[in-house]
Amino acid sequence: MSFNTFGRVFRITTWGESHGPGIGVVIDGCPPGISLRAEEIQTALDKRKPGTSKFVTQRKEPDTVKILSGVFEDDRTDGPRTTGAPISLMIDNVDQRSKDYDAIRDKYRPGHADITYDAKYGFRDYRGGGRSSARETALRVAAGVVAEKALAHVLHGAPTIRAFMVQMGPHKIDRARFDWSEVNKNPFWCPDALAAQRWEHELEAARKAGSSMGAVIEVVASGVPAGLGAPVYAKLDADLASAMMSINAVKAVEIGAGMEAAALTGEENADEIRMKNDHPHFLSNKAGGVLGGISSGQDIVVRFAVKPTSSILSPRRTITRTGEETEIVTKGRHDPCVGIRGVPVGAAMMALVLADHALLHRAQCS
Repeated sequence: MSFNTFGRVFRITTWGESHGPGIGVVIDGCPPGISLRAEEIQTALDKRKPGTSKFVTQRKEPDTVKILSGVFEDDRTDGPRTTGAPISLMIDNVDQRSKDYDAIRDKYRPGHADITYDAKYGFRDYRGGGRSSARETALRVAAGVVAEKALAHVLHGAPTIRAFMVQMGPHKIDRARFDWSEVNKNPFWCPDALAAQRWEHELEAARKAGSSMGAVIEVVASGVPAGLGAPVYAKLDADLASAMMSINAVKAVEIGAGMEAAALTGEENADEIRMKNDHPHFLSNKAGGVLGGISSGQDIVVRFAVKPTSSILSPRRTITRTGEETEIVTKGRHDPCVGIRGVPVGAAMMALVLADHALLHRAQCS
């Protein structure tokens, strides 16, 4: 299976399967001399791990991360620091229940990658999806911590990356009630307290019915300098779109105004510019912080839509590997809204892209 590596200069390669003994990531291209502790990575992983509320899968994985290589500590350093060598991180799988999938091993789950994996490789790991499982995203979150540190190191200051849920099912937040302090107070990473209350009732009903709901996640990077990206084949927004689309269950990505830009006039869509404190100041941000594939210095704003989890208890029509028509019910421990755990993953992918582009920019325009 090819294409398990992401990035050009700051590169990650993930390995492992959902029901294997463990999963891991190798990070290549991280600059030396950066302070890095496993505890810092663990803090981010704890936001994504399963079993944190009744609204995510109840698989009990502590997601304890181990740093196997790429850091060194002695009496000349104030803690472990990166050496410039590949950084290898590993997480053990401790709560697999492969027997949950025995009854459907020869059936294709609608909405899953079962049928396409069989078409491409001729066989598949039916235990939770193998490499197609969202379990792999734990490694992205771990690597994202290293990416944020590398980004701060290269830019001599850390941009702020925030991610939150702005829609569940058909229900959107009210931007007038946006309060960042609310994000860590509810299980949905929602900045609108009233919307979070409504979502709780809606998702609880879906969960009890054995169904699922989709979501929209927004990721905002503030403090990114102008100049990252390239105008043709390494557009910053193109790489961000690719990064977000690579997350499991994501079906759409938009930058800035996104699809709504098609309904605007040229006058409405143009982000007018003035001077403020001797620096360019944009009066709006329809472009989402990227112009011509290059960062403008404004907030970089990305949203992505996550489809409803396909593993549901309602019988769905499908076929077997041998072409027989049948029905399937997917039991086991699944997220009623996979978008919830997609929030920290989106933030990590933003960090990975920005770190890669910061290093590319330094190489060409140092």
